[in-house]
Amino acid sequence: MSSEANFTDIPQLRIESTGPALSPAQLIWRRFRKHRMAMAGIVGVILLLIFIIAGSIIVPETKANEVDLRARLSTPSEQHWMGTDSTGRDVFYRIIYGGQISLIVGFLAVSIAVTLGTLMGGIAAYYGGWVDSILMRITESMLSIPSLFLLIVLGKYFGKEVQTINIFGRSFSGSVGIVILVIGLTSWMYLARIVRANVLSLKEMDYIAASKSLGASNARIFFYHLVPNTLGAIIVASTLGLAGAILIEAYVSFLGLGIQPPTASWGNMLTGAQTFIQRGSWWMWVFPSLFIVFTILCINLMGDGLRDAFDPHSTRHL
Repeated sequence: MSSEANFTDIPQLRIESTGPALSPAQLIWRRFRKHRMAMAGIVGVILLLIFIIAGSIIVPETKANEVDLRARLSTPSEQHWMGTDSTGRDVFYRIIYGGQISLIVGFLAVSIAVTLGTLMGGIAAYYGGWVDSILMRITESMLSIPSLFLLIVLGKYFGKEVQTINIFGRSFSGSVGIVILVIGLTSWMYLARIVRANVLSLKEMDYIAASKSLGASNARIFFYHLVPNTLGAIIVASTLGLAGAILIEAYVSFLGLGIQPPTASWGNMLTGAQTFIQRGSWWMWVFPSLFIVFTILCINLMGDGLRDAFDPHSTRHL
């Protein structure tokens, strides 16, 4: 036997490089992209946005509101892909502009709710004492007001009286503003509670005490330290709130108390279709309903993925 060591017989140890440490944003994205249903949801939302934006560029709004009584209640065909309604308006074109309204209402209403919820909950938790007591009593009193009932009442008495709004060359019925304001002003309370709970725990952290000792103002501490570290909860609540706002708008518009014609929305398209359901005009309600269901489903899937991705204790998708 040779005295020299035969290194080929020695098991080789393989040292794999773990690579650089991932930042919090990279960890969030890693969890999110491994959530298959969430990725399906975000792909669906992107496709919906492409459909609505590209469609509004190709098809002018006048085509969506164009009345052709000779083509009323036409079945889906090469000329009218999704058929026509009771006044001969093309359902496909109105789906495009109805989607615009639904998303605009959802985004603006959620923006109002997020702003109010973050400020009310964050300020209440940061200052505490009598400030916390007053703001939380306001929050609890708002929770006792049924938002859907308030929206129906205001839509009935003010929706048709508000003048038409012209924005970026487009005309919107005044009821759009009523719906946005009521949904936004009555849906911030749950987010305020979430933000308050997070800020109560964050303000006791050492880096907040260090910022105060260095002379940082309350506004800087709040907007540069506390709000960014609560962003995960805010984003998740915003995503799920967006789905809720779209659904509420569709519901009240279906009742005839939300978005008023000639402005198209998926909800008021269903209102126009309800008297023709028994007459075999299935396309008038099937296509708006499918788009509502598809939109809500995709947004909820995306919200579930974001909730798991922002959870620091989640190891499900690592």
